[in-house]
Amino acid sequence: MEIAKRLKSIPPYVFAEIDKKRQAAIARGIDVINLGIGDPDEPTPKHIVDAMHEALKDPINHRYPPFGGTKEYKEAATKWCNKRFDINIDAGNEITSLIGSKEGIHNVIMSYVDAGDVVLIPDPAYPVYKSSTILAGGTPYAMPLTPENNFVANLKAIPDDVARKAKVMFLNYPNNPTAGVTDLAFFEEAVAFAKKYDILLCHDLAYSEMTFDGYVAPSILQVPGAKDIAIELHSLSKTYNMTGWRIGFAIGNAPAIKALAQLKSNIDTDIFRAIQMAAIAAFNGPRTDIDKCNALYKERRDLAISALSRLGWQVKPNKATFYMWLPVPKGMTSAEFSGQMLDVAGIVVPPGTAYGNVGEGFFRMSLCTNKERLKEAFDRMEKHSITFEKAKAKV
Repeated sequence: MEIAKRLKSIPPYVFAEIDKKRQAAIARGIDVINLGIGDPDEPTPKHIVDAMHEALKDPINHRYPPFGGTKEYKEAATKWCNKRFDINIDAGNEITSLIGSKEGIHNVIMSYVDAGDVVLIPDPAYPVYKSSTILAGGTPYAMPLTPENNFVANLKAIPDDVARKAKVMFLNYPNNPTAGVTDLAFFEEAVAFAKKYDILLCHDLAYSEMTFDGYVAPSILQVPGAKDIAIELHSLSKTYNMTGWRIGFAIGNAPAIKALAQLKSNIDTDIFRAIQMAAIAAFNGPRTDIDKCNALYKERRDLAISALSRLGWQVKPNKATFYMWLPVPKGMTSAEFSGQMLDVAGIVVPPGTAYGNVGEGFFRMSLCTNKERLKEAFDRMEKHSITFEKAKAKV
């Protein structure tokens, strides 16, 4: 039987392919150090797990949950956002639950994009922005994120005719994969741009709490009038080490939230009630575990910067996320370097091209492994002469 043309139009999901290569290397007897996918290695905080255990005991939580999230979950999420960002989200009509922000990204696109519509997406970027646009029949338009511009999109470079065809624009700060950050001044520019061209502005704020060195990530909804055209996607995955729980929420422009919720009500039956109750415990709990994890990631970041400098890389400390966006050694493509790291040193790192054409010449390194394994990874690189100055390692 023939598969749908829409499925043929997108490549296999990059992290699924990377994991296949990792599993194949393990099958060959290689001790693989995975610095690929961004999955926190610390456990979900105990008070959240305990809340889940209690919720499981109540039979009411075994039934279908309400569409859009329980009243209690939405109230807890909006209270958290309003306090954290000093904004004013209405729990009645400006929030809907998400089964993780990845699902939210896809369904925002499906809610707004028709065949031929343009979606403005960062490049490099989380691959779902582009793949879901293609699945919807839309046309992705890349907004380059470069070191020269501190990985902030240059909205002035978008041609007028492209902007007039655009239906949705995605931003993501703190950024995956570049770890770039921005401020309210840029968000003000983005809101004005979206209003001028009648574009839904969707800000993916999955890494809002993973920040260091005094940097505090803003919400785009802090910009006056942003709710006229903007929504923001939040996830508990990275903030509370809940990647496997699959829970998040979208806030902002009421008509856009309504459209997203309408689509979702036709294709999913929302989040298990007990998980929503655990999330409420997360929102209402202390920041102790968040601060602890951030200190851990900062320690790993500093270790990596020191080790990479010995290997020839000049690295600026990232102020957010647990990613490092690094240039590949001279004379190599991103794919060649990623393959070399796995085949020669047994280290998984995604090539920059996994995130878009502008990612060529870079690779992403995740800090989701303990210091001992990180040290071992850099020792292997040194052992095999994988340095910034050398294009070919010794085997």
